[in-house]
Amino acid sequence: MKGFKEFIMRGNVIDLAVAFVIGVAVAALIGSIVDWIITPLIAAIFGEPDLSSVATFTINGAVFSIGAVLTALINFLAIAAAVYFLVVLPMNKLRERSAKPEEPAGPTDVDLLTEIRDALVARKDTLGS
Repeated sequence: MKGFKEFIMRGNVIDLAVAFVIGVAVAALIGSIVDWIITPLIAAIFGEPDLSSVATFTINGAVFSIGAVLTALINFLAIAAAVYFLVVLPMNKLRERSAKPEEPAGPTDVDLLTEIRDALVARKDTLGS
């Protein structure tokens, strides 16, 4: 039981569980957008509840459905847009806000060596004079 407890308490297992729960919630949201906004728009434009029956034809008993491919494409684009606007974009903004400001760069090795050289030359001039 101790090993199982250590496994469960690792950060990456908890992160995975949270990601799964958020993924399920985002999938439900996207499903609602597709079912209640995109599908009715398609029905209003094409007179069909979805595109799967649009541009369907049969050749030698094989059924071809361009509409089914278009439905899958629209669903993919809706999912990709939702993931981008609901997950990727907010995460990028959070990263930008939490990014540490860059510290000013210190002198380079060449600058330090130049200072040492100048100091040695000045010292030599004061000792030699």
